[in-house]
Amino acid sequence: MRATLRWAHSDLRTHRGEALFLVLATAGIVASLLLATALFGYATNPWQRVFTQARGAHVWIHTAASADARRLARLPGVDSVAGPYRTEAATVSSRGVRASVELRGLARPPSVGRPLLTAGHWLDPAEPDGVVLESGLARALLAEPGDTLTLPGTARTLTVEGIADSAEPRYGPGERPGLVWALPSAVRAPGGQVTGLRLSDPADTDYAVQRAVTVLGAGAVDDVSTWQQARSAAQGDNRLLGQVLGLFGLGALIAAGFAVHGAIATRIRGHLRDLSVLKAIGFTPGQVVRVFLLQHLAYAVLGSVSAAALTEALGRRIPGRLGDAVGVWQGLPGHSLALCLVPVGAVLLIGLTTGLAAWRAGRVPPVPVPRPSAPAGGRLTGLARRALGVRLPAALVLGCHRAFTGRGRSLATVARLALPLLLIVVALSAWTTIDRFHGSPERVGLPAALTVRADGSADPAGVRGLLTRDSRVAAAYPGVELAALVPGQTGTIALRGVGTRGEPYPCALADGRAARGPDEAVAGQGLLDLLGVRVGDWVRMTVGDRPQILHIVGRSLEPRNAGRVVTTSLDTLRENDPGLAPAFYELRLRPGADPSRVAGALTAAGRGHLDVHPVTNPADGLSPLRAVVAGLIAVLALIGLVELLTAIGGTVREGERDVLALRAIGMSPRQITAITVTAMSCTALCAAVAGTALGLPLAHRLIDAEGSSSGIGAGIARSPSPGLLLLVGAAAVLGAAGLAALPAARAARKRLADTLSAVA
Repeated sequence: MRATLRWAHSDLRTHRGEALFLVLATAGIVASLLLATALFGYATNPWQRVFTQARGAHVWIHTAASADARRLARLPGVDSVAGPYRTEAATVSSRGVRASVELRGLARPPSVGRPLLTAGHWLDPAEPDGVVLESGLARALLAEPGDTLTLPGTARTLTVEGIADSAEPRYGPGERPGLVWALPSAVRAPGGQVTGLRLSDPADTDYAVQRAVTVLGAGAVDDVSTWQQARSAAQGDNRLLGQVLGLFGLGALIAAGFAVHGAIATRIRGHLRDLSVLKAIGFTPGQVVRVFLLQHLAYAVLGSVSAAALTEALGRRIPGRLGDAVGVWQGLPGHSLALCLVPVGAVLLIGLTTGLAAWRAGRVPPVPVPRPSAPAGGRLTGLARRALGVRLPAALVLGCHRAFTGRGRSLATVARLALPLLLIVVALSAWTTIDRFHGSPERVGLPAALTVRADGSADPAGVRGLLTRDSRVAAAYPGVELAALVPGQTGTIALRGVGTRGEPYPCALADGRAARGPDEAVAGQGLLDLLGVRVGDWVRMTVGDRPQILHIVGRSLEPRNAGRVVTTSLDTLRENDPGLAPAFYELRLRPGADPSRVAGALTAAGRGHLDVHPVTNPADGLSPLRAVVAGLIAVLALIGLVELLTAIGGTVREGERDVLALRAIGMSPRQITAITVTAMSCTALCAAVAGTALGLPLAHRLIDAEGSSSGIGAGIARSPSPGLLLLVGAAAVLGAAGLAALPAARAARKRLADTLSAVA
C-alpha cells in the first residue's frame, strides 16, 4: 500500500495541471446537473404543493349564467365540486397598471380549490367591497393588502384584503384574466358562472370534460381549463431551463468520461517501462489497475464533493431564478437524496470509463518490450511523397502525416476532442435562437409589439383612428379571441380572428401558406397535435352554440397558449357572427419605435378608455439561459482543454523516437517543433470540422423538438453565424498550436543522451 501511495503521489506531482483540470471539469459538470435538478423541482413542486394543500379542482368549467351547473356533481368520477360561483368580467387598475380580471363571488373559502392566503386576511362581510387577489395578479398590479383598486370608467373601487396562491391557470396579460375573490354582493353584473370538479381519478380528465359538455350542452360552455394546463403554465420556462442544464450536464459528463479515458490511455502508452518495472518489483495486475482507477476516482470524488458543497452553501445566492430555484429545492423532501445521487452517479460514470483504460495497464508485461523503430503506419504515403517532391515545407508534410498515423488512435483522439466542440456548437445555437426571439420577434410569431383594449363605451372606428394617427404605429389589426370547444369536447382552444382580408395579420409561417380566402386559417403546433390534424385538413369547432368550420392552410409559429391557437381573419368570423366587434387591436410598430413610450402616449390619448400593454415575449423568461449557456461553454472548453493537453502529451512522447532520425537528415529543432505543432493543429482542425458538421443538425433537431413539445412548433432553431463558428474553430486550432509549441520545443532540444534513453 505504501508503494502504491508513493507512486500515486509521484504521478500527481508530475501531472498537477492535468489533475487540476479534471477536478474543475468534474465540479462544473456536477454543479450543472445539481442546478438542473433544482430547476426541475422548482418548476413542478411549488404548483404541486399548492394543488395538494388547496385540494385543487382538476377541471374548471365556465358556463353561461342560465346553465344548470349543479348537475355536474352527479357525473360519474366526480369526487367533489366547487361552486357554481357567479363571475363578472372587469378591468381593475392599481398604480397606473391595468389588468383584466374575473370577479368570483363566494362567501367563505371552499373545500375544493381553496385559496391559500399568503398575506392579509380572508373576505369580511363587514367590508362588502373587499377582495382577495391571486398572487400572480397582485404582482402584476403591484398591489398589497390595504391598497385600493379602481374600475376604469366607473366610480367603483375595491379594497385589497388579502393575497392568496391558487392552483388554477395563472394570470397572463392579454391572454387570461386574473382571479379576484369577492363577496357575492360585490359581483354586481354577473356574466356567467364557474364550477370546479375534483375527480377521483385525474387520468379521466378528458372523459370528464366530455361528459360535462354533453350534460350542459356545448352552447352553455364558455371555457374549460384543466389541471394539466395549469401545471404546464406553472412550470413555464423553468422546465426548459432544467432540460437545457440536464442535457448539457449529461453531455459534458460523457465528454469528461471520454477525456479521462483518453488521458489514462495516453499515460499508459507513455509509461510502459514504468509499469513493467512496477510488475517486476512485485505489483500484481490488480494493483496496477487500482493505482490508476483510484487516482482518477479521487479526482472525480474531489470535484463532485466540491460542487455539491458549493451548490448547497452558495446556490441560493445566485442572482435571479437559479438562486430562487435552489432555495425552494433545498426545502423539498427529495433534496438530500438528489444531492447524494447526482455526485455519486457522476463518479460512477467516470469510474466506468476509467476502468477500461486502467485494465490495459494491468496487461503490460513485466519485461519491457522494445519500442518499434517506427510507429505503425509510419511509412510516408504516396500523397506525402508527392508533396515533398513539389518542395512543400517538410515540417508541414511530416506534421500532417503524423496527425493521421495510426488511424484508429487518431480517429479516437479526434472524436474525443470533437465531442465538447459539438456540444459548444449546440449551446451557441440555443443562444442564437434566444437572440432571434429578442431581436426579431416578428419571425417567431410575435409581429405586434402592443395590444390595446378599449372599454365598452369607446367607438371601434374612433379607437382605430386614434391608434393609426400615431406616426410610430405601422399598422393596427382589429381582433377578437374566442374560446372554442374542440371536436370530442375535451377542452377549449383559442380561436383568434385578427386583421382583415384587405389588411391581413402577418403570421409567422413554418409550413403551408397564409390564410387569404374565406374559411381559411392557420394553426399552431399545439392545436395540430391536440386535434391530430395536418395542414390541409378541415376542422370543426364550436363557439357557444355556433359551429365554426375552418380549412387549415398553414402552420404558424405560435408562442401563446402552448400553441393551441387557430388564427383566421376577423372577416371570416363575422361571416358566422355578423355582430362580432373587435375586442382588441394588435399594433405593429415602425422600426426603432420604443414600445413603452408608444404605450404611454396612447394611454394618455385614450383619456382612460384604453388599456395598452406590451405583448409578452416568451424569451423574456429565458434570460437566465444566457448565463447558463455561458457557464456550460466554459465547462465544455475546460474538458476540451484537458483532452487537448492529453493529446499533446501523447504526440510529444511518440515523437521523441523520431528526433534522432530528423536531426540526422538535417532538420533543425525549430523544424522538428513545427512538425508536432502542425500535427496537433491538423487534429484540432478535424475535430472542429466534425464537431461543427454534426453539431449544427443536432442543435436544429433538439431545439425544434423542444419547440414542438412546448406547442410553438418546429422551425424556431437558428444556427450561429458563420463568423462565430469560424471563431470557435480558429480558437481550437490556434489553442492546439499554442499549447503544443512549448512541450514540442523542449522535446526537440533534448540532449542526444536523453533521446537515446527514450528510444531504448
